[in-house]
Amino acid sequence: MNKTEQAVAMLQGMIERGELAPGSMLSERTIVDLMGLGRTPVREAIQRLAPSYMIKVHPSRGIEIPAITVEDQLSRLEVRRVVEILAVELACKRASPAQRQAMGDLAARLEGLFTLHDYTDTIRQTHALILEAAANRYLGSLMLPLQGLSRRFWVVHAREETGDIARGRDLHRAILTAIVAADVQAATAASQALNDYLVEFALAVVARRAAR
Repeated sequence: MNKTEQAVAMLQGMIERGELAPGSMLSERTIVDLMGLGRTPVREAIQRLAPSYMIKVHPSRGIEIPAITVEDQLSRLEVRRVVEILAVELACKRASPAQRQAMGDLAARLEGLFTLHDYTDTIRQTHALILEAAANRYLGSLMLPLQGLSRRFWVVHAREETGDIARGRDLHRAILTAIVAADVQAATAASQALNDYLVEFALAVVARRAAR
């Protein structure tokens, strides 16, 4: 991983975990200082993340960490559902023995307990493995931004952290297990179940706000 890739991963992780507050406006200098990396890789990371809606660049004002809305999350999930079904179908058909072994190992790891930080890193790894196995270079440009933004919404709004992690962990493990078995029907059902949960989670956020 070169310095730019390191900066992209670090900046995206900070945004997803809410360490950079939604709605905040930051200078490039502030982000450089927070990350402890050089200006060039940080600037390149900002440029890479801007097209995915993870950040907004305002030339005269700075870098905005966009606010998180339920409406945006539900719109993202409509697209994510369809794209992920395609991804798991392709992964079932195209995964190599080595890729299936890696997925099986990760599925076994997902039986354990996780901190929120470790969980999000493991889920990012899960998505990367599925994408690699799907062997379609165009899927990544669709899937990765949708998954990153969806994950950010989930992290910011998680209330029962242990329970939410356990549920998400089990749903992702079911997808991996089905792909390892090359079971397209089971993988599709598991992917739909994950996205059903994410919609349910978003609607619960609305319900909590209405009850205040």
